[in-house]
Amino acid sequence: MNERGLLIVLSGPSGVGKGTVRKEIFSQPDTKFEYSISMTTRKPREGEVDGVDYFFKSREEFQELIKQNKFIEWAEYVGNYYGTPIDYVEKTLQEGKDVFLEIEVQGAIQVRNTFPEGLFIFLMPPSLGELKNRIVTRGTETEDLINNRMKVAKEEIEMMDAYDYVVENDHVELACERIKAIVTAEHCRKDRVSKRYKKMMEVGF
Repeated sequence: MNERGLLIVLSGPSGVGKGTVRKEIFSQPDTKFEYSISMTTRKPREGEVDGVDYFFKSREEFQELIKQNKFIEWAEYVGNYYGTPIDYVEKTLQEGKDVFLEIEVQGAIQVRNTFPEGLFIFLMPPSLGELKNRIVTRGTETEDLINNRMKVAKEEIEMMDAYDYVVENDHVELACERIKAIVTAEHCRKDRVSKRYKKMMEVGF
């Protein structure tokens, strides 16, 4: 019987660099997390690949999956749907593997209700000015959309209390180190390992 894997949820305001941090973590050879790819109706950004960065779906396809209860969470954010397919996540956790989700704040709050035992990490920008600069630098947003994203970002930062840990994304490499250290510590929590060691004591020596 495998010890159930840990559900790791990385979230934070739009533009904070969640995708960049996730890619850096998964580029490291010692990373053993399984990445759960989210589904979205937004158009792919330059360099994004269907089935690697996201599953890109039409609104009609996404709505049909909602009706079939195929998501752990889903949300409509700035005019597009985002969601986490449930089947893959549950199967992988049962196999004893850690599953890594990189999702929007609305979705993370829903996951917290379904998987309260998960590990919830909030990625913070060094400042709001830096956050706006990162969104502007993408070059994919209109001025109105940038302002809308900043308004939403402030609301999302106020939801930080729903998370277990806060990691500042000042430098991508440092943020990755902090996240991996948090996961290592979580695997050593007494309430996760005590049953295993108590069973060992029953066997004797």
